[in-house]
Amino acid sequence: MAKIYSKKALEISKKLPKKETIHFLLNYSKALNILKVGNKSFEILAN
Repeated sequence: MAKIYSKKALEISKKLPKKETIHFLLNYSKALNILKVGNKSFEILAN
């Protein structure tokens, strides 16, 4: 068991997001508006 965990800890791999994930986050951020009224803020998602 110790050998399995130590091998996984030594492996270094770069994990990149999928293109679909990036597009989803960009589209979400474009559609999100934050409206501040006084000391409160409202999030409006226009889709």
